[in-house]
Amino acid sequence: MGWWRSFWRGTDEEQSRKDTEGWETLLEVRKAQSEWERAYLMFDEALGQDQIDYAIYILEAAERKYQIHLKHAKSIGLNSSQM
Repeated sequence: MGWWRSFWRGTDEEQSRKDTEGWETLLEVRKAQSEWERAYLMFDEALGQDQIDYAIYILEAAERKYQIHLKHAKSIGLNSSQM
C-alpha cells in the first residue's frame, strides 16, 4: 500500500507545482498587460520628439514582453477564460 500512497503524493506535488506555475504565469501576464497599458498612456501624453521616441521604445518593449508572457501561458495550457 505504501507505493500507492507515494504515487498519489507524487501526483499531488506535481499538480501543486503546475497550479503554482499557472498562477505565477497569470500574474506575469496581468502585470505585463498593465505595463503595456501604462506605456500606451505615456505615448498618448508625450509632447516633444524625444518624449515620443522614448514612449515608442517603451511601448514596443512592453508589447513584446506581453506577447512573450501570453505565449508562455498558452504553452502551459492557460486560456483566455482563465486570464
